[in-house]
Amino acid sequence: MRHAITILAAAVLLSACQNAPPTAARTPAATPPRTPAAIQLAASIDAYKALVAQQIMAANGAYTFSGRLPPMLPAIVVLDLSVGPDGELKSVHVHRSRDSVASAAALAAVRRVPALFPPAGHLMRRHARTFDFSETFLFNDQYRFQLRTLSGPQ
Repeated sequence: MRHAITILAAAVLLSACQNAPPTAARTPAATPPRTPAAIQLAASIDAYKALVAQQIMAANGAYTFSGRLPPMLPAIVVLDLSVGPDGELKSVHVHRSRDSVASAAALAAVRRVPALFPPAGHLMRRHARTFDFSETFLFNDQYRFQLRTLSGPQ
């Protein structure tokens, strides 16, 4: 299994290095297709959540902040995410929030990720169709966020 994943990852990297032939005109898609990210299997649920959080942060640089959290967070949003065995986002919904603007921003941030999340099949319970977990968005006064998974001790 590990050998097959290594071969697949090498094939993906090599295909990315090839020059694509020029095309005359492309029709823009309404929603960008979700393509596989570099395949990386997480060793644990916490490691998986960190990989997903890194993808969310990378796709939302203009909407995030770094450094220490403010003493009073104006908004905290908890989202429930369901990911398929291949990393496809199956569903996302607000689990807890008191701020509709922050809720909308958190949902948009997850949907802004252009690639599949890491494969989750190895973390799923037997006969489960999705891997379900939560992520907490911590907002400052400008409605920029950090993710609890990556924020560390404050």
